[in-house]
Amino acid sequence: MVWQICLGPAGSSAYLGIMTADDTASLIYLSLFGVVVGGSYLIANRHRMTQTVQQAAIWFFIFVGAVVVFGYWEDIKRAALPQQTVTALEQGVVVEVPRGRGGHYFMTLEVNGTPIEFVVDTGASEIVLSQQAATQAGLDVSEMRFLGQAATANGIVRTATVWLDEVSLGELTDTGVRAIVNEGELDQSLLGMSYLETFGRIEIEGSRLRLIR
Repeated sequence: MVWQICLGPAGSSAYLGIMTADDTASLIYLSLFGVVVGGSYLIANRHRMTQTVQQAAIWFFIFVGAVVVFGYWEDIKRAALPQQTVTALEQGVVVEVPRGRGGHYFMTLEVNGTPIEFVVDTGASEIVLSQQAATQAGLDVSEMRFLGQAATANGIVRTATVWLDEVSLGELTDTGVRAIVNEGELDQSLLGMSYLETFGRIEIEGSRLRLIR
């Protein structure tokens, strides 16, 4: 079942020690593969080892595995979990977003060049930034005038109106975008209707959100 909402009309380069996403993924998989192979060898030859050496080897491989997982957890998570996609098709630019934690849809947009995660919130009229997200986007929260008010689940909070130089989603870029900064405690920035309405169509099919511009 599809829910549809219509909203309106050659060279070479030197290696400098900087790892690409493919390099990182390869390192993760090779490291994990090495841990698995080493562990398998250890198990297969455990009868040849003294108990002390065997236990030391087991703890060594556990430690190496933990270090690899901890150090590359974000990369592993990104590889394992479905992510938003932005594709240019004949009907326009199509953004597809899988349903995330708590049944919500989360989108990552670049605000003034900085990736910021938002939860899609059709109940919010504007783009709403937490103070932390505003700071990450290069805005000076200490200079803001919180003259507005907004009703939230935690009561009335003060807000400040800001203008974002640039908001990008894949190849889609908007400039001079109006947003508000919440003075209260806000765990997650909100992607409200002022941005969602820039898309000609919004569809929900199964567990995926699709936006088309």
